[in-house]
Order: sequence, then C-alpha cells, then structure tokens
Amino acid sequence: MRLLPINMCQPGMRLHQNIYSADGVILLAENVELTEHLIKRLQTHGITNIYVQDHRTDDIEIHEPLRMETKAKVLVEIRSSFRKMMYDTNSDNRHTYSFLGKKFREVFSLILDDISDHREAMSLITNICVMDSHLYQHSMNVCVYTSLLGIAQGYSREELYSLGLGSLLHDVGKVKIPKEILFKPGKLTDEEFKEIQKHTTYGFKMLKDEANIPLISAHCAFQHHERMNGSGYPRGIGGDDIHEYAQWIGIVDSFDAMTSQRVYRQAKLPHYALDILMADAGTLYDKQKVEVFRNKIAIYPIGMTVALSTGEVGVVVDLNNDYLHRPIVRILQDQDGQDLHAPYEIDLSKHLSLMVTEVNPTSGKMA
Repeated sequence: MRLLPINMCQPGMRLHQNIYSADGVILLAENVELTEHLIKRLQTHGITNIYVQDHRTDDIEIHEPLRMETKAKVLVEIRSSFRKMMYDTNSDNRHTYSFLGKKFREVFSLILDDISDHREAMSLITNICVMDSHLYQHSMNVCVYTSLLGIAQGYSREELYSLGLGSLLHDVGKVKIPKEILFKPGKLTDEEFKEIQKHTTYGFKMLKDEANIPLISAHCAFQHHERMNGSGYPRGIGGDDIHEYAQWIGIVDSFDAMTSQRVYRQAKLPHYALDILMADAGTLYDKQKVEVFRNKIAIYPIGMTVALSTGEVGVVVDLNNDYLHRPIVRILQDQDGQDLHAPYEIDLSKHLSLMVTEVNPTSGKMA
C-alpha cells in the first residue's frame, strides 16, 4: 500500500481502497486497475491522494482515524443536509433547521466512536468520496482533527459533543452564500470575499436557537475566523475573548484549507502548512494550541513517499509518536534513483543526521 498524489498515479496501478460516489455508492472498487481516463476523472472530481497497491509495501497498515465506511456515511449525510439547506426555495427566512441537531449528533457519534480509542498521532484523511464541493470533505476533516485534539486535551464526552458539533457545522453558514460565489471556479474578488466572510454570522444565526445544538457550538461557527491579535472577522475580537473551541477550530480550519486542492491554486504540502501555522503562533493563533497540533499531527503520514538528505527515496511505514517529524522509512531507491532489490528501513529518530528533504518526489517511481 502506498499513498500517492493523483497527479503521480499512472495507468496500470491498482487501487488499495474503494472510492465512493457522492451518494455513498462504490464508484471504483479496491483492486481496480487505473487507466488514464479514470485518473483524469478522479482529478476532475477533486480526489487529491489515493492509496495504491505496491508489492514492496503491501504489509503497511493504514492508520487513518476513521474507517472508510464511517467516512462515506458522514460525507453523504453532510452533503445531503447542506444541500437541503442550500437549495431550499422557502422564502420564509424565519424557518428553523430542526433536523440539524438530531442528524449531526448522530453523525458526530459515528466519528466519536471511531476516534475515541485513537490516542496516537492523527494521520491525514484521504478524500475517498467524489464530491461536488470541497465544503463537505472540509467539514468532516475539521471535525475529526479538532475532536482528536479535544480528546488529547482530556475533554469530557459532553464537551467533545459541543466541540464536535461546532467543528462539523463551523461552515454551515456558507449554504446562505450565493452559489455563483460559493462555487466560483476561480479566485474571489475582494467584494466576493467580503460576501464569503458573512458565513460566520449566517452560521451563528442558524444555530444559536436550534434544539440539540449547544450555544457554544453556534459560537464556534461565529468565531472560527477570529484571530488572537484581533485581525480576524466578523467582530475583530482577540485573545481570551475567542472561545477556546473556536481557537482550536481556527487552527485546524486553516491547516485543512491550506492542504486542500483548489481550482485556482495548488494544495500546500502538509509540512509547509505546519510551518506557516508555527510562524503565526502567538500572533494569529494560540501558541500552546499550535504546539499541541504539531505534536499530534503526522505530517508524514504512513504510506507517503519521501526523499532523504542522502538522495534516497522511500515510503513512510510507521510513526514515532514521540518524534512525529522523524518517522520510520522503508528505502526503495538508492541515491542514484535505482530500485533496490532488497529494501531496508531507517528509523529517523535514531539517525538524527538524516532529514526528509522532499515529499512525493517526482523521481520516486513504482517498481
């Protein structure tokens, strides 16, 4: 098993995991052989990374925090609920969304059941569903990462529900944004961005009076773009005036946005996104919370191809939970780019002179 960016996949490779349609139906099954046409289809539908089979790494176990079945169910429910609100033609702005509390508590219960025993470092979540909007995948990702941080902080189950619902619904106000702006395939103008910023206020108004949704969760939607130095929106509050749940969500929201592919820009590699968060720690984000995030996220997830400072290329096969930046790597190619007949493993936590210098290097190829 090997995690590859879709733009590095080649015809003849075989899927290691199912790919689901937006309705939760298996679109491409495990073991399907990829063709040029299928690869282009996956790219078109926003799939950025997939697990493929590789006999040299077929013993690697996936350590994603959610089961594939859970991810598919959660994404289908998020998409269904958000689209129901987005395309609601009811002109009565006073109507409520009474289904949100019940449906999303059920959705979060599925997530919490999967991640409750996931005490180790979090791995990045692959997008296994073909979606018509990144909003749905983003909402799930932010919920999973944030909830794992909440578990690490020792939050009670009820606190996790408030944090989890707040993170799952943090962008719900975007259903009120004009669709031509929300789904614009290019970069937003300044006026369009101002319109997008209104989603925080819309989200708060939608959630604050709903049954089964804590008021704190509504404030998460309201405050997740506020920043510690007061430079955020919608109110420009800072420091302790920002609820701690919203502070967590703001960090994770920024990270996932930076590492997600957009039509108008390439996704940043995880370690670059983390560097940006660390640079802004103490200014935009709470420093201690960013450090917790850094210590809990596996920026080199299992299955990722990396190049070392020696010029060798390999695949991450395991993590060192105390040294997440220094994983165990199975070397597949020597410094000259030649495939090894006998791959071997290096524990970077025991070889401090070695560094990861590149992620998904173009020189790294499949045997």
